[in-house]
Amino acid sequence: MAERSSERNTAVLVGLDFGVGGYAEGIEELSQLAASAGIRARALVRGRRERPDPAYFAGSGKVEEIRRTLQEQGASLAIFNHDLSPAQERNLEKALGCPVVDRTRLILNIFAQRAKSHEGKLQVELAQLEHAATRLVRGWSHLERQRGGKGFLGGMGETQLEVDRRLIANRVKILKDKLGKLGRRREVQRRARERGRAFSVSLVGYTNAGKSTLFNTLTHAGALAEDRLFATLDTTTRRLYLPAAGNIAISDTVGFIRDLPHTLVAAFRATLEEAIHADLLLHVVDAANDAREAQILEVDKVLAEIGARAVPRLLVWNKIDRNGLQPGVDRNEYDRICRVRLSAKTGDGVDGLRRALIEATASRTSPASPPKPTDSKKLGQAATT
Repeated sequence: MAERSSERNTAVLVGLDFGVGGYAEGIEELSQLAASAGIRARALVRGRRERPDPAYFAGSGKVEEIRRTLQEQGASLAIFNHDLSPAQERNLEKALGCPVVDRTRLILNIFAQRAKSHEGKLQVELAQLEHAATRLVRGWSHLERQRGGKGFLGGMGETQLEVDRRLIANRVKILKDKLGKLGRRREVQRRARERGRAFSVSLVGYTNAGKSTLFNTLTHAGALAEDRLFATLDTTTRRLYLPAAGNIAISDTVGFIRDLPHTLVAAFRATLEEAIHADLLLHVVDAANDAREAQILEVDKVLAEIGARAVPRLLVWNKIDRNGLQPGVDRNEYDRICRVRLSAKTGDGVDGLRRALIEATASRTSPASPPKPTDSKKLGQAATT
């Protein structure tokens, strides 16, 4: 690796535009992800391409520009706002003389830093191992092959690559067994809540949309709520009592993000089952974000992936204190509340959400036809007054 005086946890960000839309939002999100991981961005290298280069993802000229920027800024690593193949990652590290981190690995590192519960740590470790398993190529060339047996009759034995794969596979099996046991325990707890006839509500939404702040406003739980991506990972459930509705079990879940790594979706499936089995999903949206419509679609995509597409949904447009929207509610063709405009921070409009929850609990026992899941895309594009 090239010798240079570089400061730890400093990076050059790399974002290439392939003409698919959402480029500016993606660059802003990359900066936020880096900050959430405790990394200081020294510079941003932009570029345009029709398609990724098979060997380096970026073209040779752009790779040279990144290398010069790393040296000029004294940065210690390069972060790409894209998913890199194992070969591309290795080629870039050799050409740049520093570690290279792609989008998936960056998100995995953030999750590893933030996981607090035992289950959360197991889920993150599982996702990291499954991601690392795809990058075990010639990592131990100095231990090319371990001999088996004794003397000249001994076979060539396993390669170090095969040993690493076997060790990872064994650890993955252990983690999946542990998570399976925790999942069964959660299922018992869920059934107990169902016997208690508590109406269950799950908060879902894009990361940093304000779910935890709204959760605290409703339940006074004191859960961690910070203005950063993935401030909280572990699902927390509290009871909310409303005089006209009784007890409601409200769960705060992990936030979603564009191109959320599939390994994380799979690892956190047990946690996200709170959304699958909920009676109602509160889809919290950052109403002050210009990219809110795209974020709504990303959340809908993940909900469909985990099997929660058919769960009734209520849009909650949060942070109206930042864009001047008025608190209030919107109703659908069934004359039921389908969207609430509020500020979890100031409390404006939260009474409208409580009213919506009361109506939702009443509709569960109503003989009328149940409402269809909210068309998030249509509502996201509608003008709000």
